[in-house]
Amino acid sequence: MRAMLLEQPGQDLKPVERADPEPGPGQVRLRIEACGVCRTDLHLFDGDLPQARYPLIPGHEIVGRIDAIGSEVSGLRQGQRIGVPWLGHCCGQCTFCLGGQENLCPEAAFTGCQLPGGYAEATLVEAAFAIPLPEQKDAASLAPLLCAGLIGFRAYRFAGEARRLGLFGFGAAAHLLTQLAVQQGREVFAFTRPGDEKGQAFAYSLGATWAGGSDQAPPSPLDAALLFAPVGALVPAALEAVRPGGQVICAGIHMSEIPAFPYRLLWQERSLRSVANLTREDGRAFLAAVEAHPIESRVHPYPLHEANQAWQDLRQGRLHGAAVLIP
Repeated sequence: MRAMLLEQPGQDLKPVERADPEPGPGQVRLRIEACGVCRTDLHLFDGDLPQARYPLIPGHEIVGRIDAIGSEVSGLRQGQRIGVPWLGHCCGQCTFCLGGQENLCPEAAFTGCQLPGGYAEATLVEAAFAIPLPEQKDAASLAPLLCAGLIGFRAYRFAGEARRLGLFGFGAAAHLLTQLAVQQGREVFAFTRPGDEKGQAFAYSLGATWAGGSDQAPPSPLDAALLFAPVGALVPAALEAVRPGGQVICAGIHMSEIPAFPYRLLWQERSLRSVANLTREDGRAFLAAVEAHPIESRVHPYPLHEANQAWQDLRQGRLHGAAVLIP
């Protein structure tokens, strides 16, 4: 099989040829149809994630079809389309796993970080962590749902019944959540890079009530703000934008240093929290939500060998929507 390998942080992805992996007990192998490119992948390139095991094959928004099944697997069939998300393993026995917080399991392992990812023609997944996907939908449009959608949805659920929702960083996750939130009767305030008029027009096209730069104040106080941009300086900006009792939710896996800010921004029962990873229940809930409220993934497809270009385009903010690799 062909794959794109990240040998060390700071290096370009390298095309390699490897033997097809053979599934062990509890595993299935899939032929990859599409794999989304996530900002987390850039953190792997930058060496920001200490849990990463290099060399590695990145990619954790994987759509493919099962073509080999290991022993001790039930409930999946040959040729079935499945998705592989970020969470690829947990112990199932610790306090977190037993308490519905498997995303915090100390033995958790993550696809494209510690486990082989989807920048390849084939990969393995623990069957218990595979997500059955619709058979007829376009594979490229499904791929961003598996992280941008899932992590975004977990952050969105933490916002509770917030009616005025601010989204800081209008990338893959925000463009999906905007559609869902608008269909559910909420107002979306989109914060893009300062001066990104195309990004703001994109947000309006998806139903946003307001769109502006992250250096601007919204026209009305927000009930909650979700931060997808990995910029610590946006935390005090978001706190200033939410009403008393409002929430700021940091949805990224890594963020630059948060600057000191005055206590008045947190006072009046504003709250600040983070989102870590995802659970399988998040996956079930999100797929049910988008079945009830269909959303469209705006994707920019790249052939597998152009993964480095996809990374550059994502880093430079040249994409409005999601990048997807097609083996």
